Amino acid sequence: MAIPSAPPGPSSTDAADLLARVQAHGAVPRHVAIIMDGNGRWARERHMPRPFGHRAGMAAVRDVVEGCLDSGVQWLSLFAFSQENWQRPVSEVSALMGLLEEYIQREADALERQGVRVRVLGDLSRLNARAAAAVDRVVQQTSNGTRLGLNLFISYGGRAELVRAAREIAADVQAGRLAPEAVSEDTIRDRLFTAFCPDPDLLIRTSGEQRLSNFLLWQVAYAELYIASVLWPDFGRAALYEAILDFQRRDRRFGRVAP
Repeated sequence: MAIPSAPPGPSSTDAADLLARVQAHGAVPRHVAIIMDGNGRWARERHMPRPFGHRAGMAAVRDVVEGCLDSGVQWLSLFAFSQENWQRPVSEVSALMGLLEEYIQREADALERQGVRVRVLGDLSRLNARAAAAVDRVVQQTSNGTRLGLNLFISYGGRAELVRAAREIAADVQAGRLAPEAVSEDTIRDRLFTAFCPDPDLLIRTSGEQRLSNFLLWQVAYAELYIASVLWPDFGRAALYEAILDFQRRDRRFGRVAP
């Protein structure tokens, strides 16, 4: 089955107009993180099995990546598969791993050509051999990309990430490499999967749900939150630009009082 074309929604002219407004309005967020939610409901509304929705979501990923490239976003983090998702039916998990391989097979060359550097973050030890090989391939193939850093979170949980960091710090303290009083926010940040990039400025969640779902719990402490009512397969670049415009209208004080 072919990957569906870019999701329906505003016309390309509308998207172009929104992009022009984004570019005229001010600085864009350096780092956008997205909880991609609603694939299953999108499929159910069409009386199709859940994997059909996941496949449609792949087209939305392509559209949003290109939207980030066009608007100047430097980092894009996508929550693709959580640790909790391993509890789903075996058939659905197998389909998701197959779609991961297919996405990499279809998109790796284009991502490399566009200057996108892909990193895959999470507990990758649970991936099957084929999925793990595909991940290694796209990470290596795109390692020279400089226009956009694309972080795909797979088999990831925010609490597990913090536990992992705490264990590493405890081991360093026990071994005498680190004094307890020297532990700081930077000590923790440096042991997170995202130590190489800035924290998200904007966190988007699709499908109208209003929760973090254990995603980047430390990193989104000061992120602006944007809840989109559309399901993920219908979230294209125009919807991304609308989220960025909303971000540009906000007053980010980080606890300070505005002058």
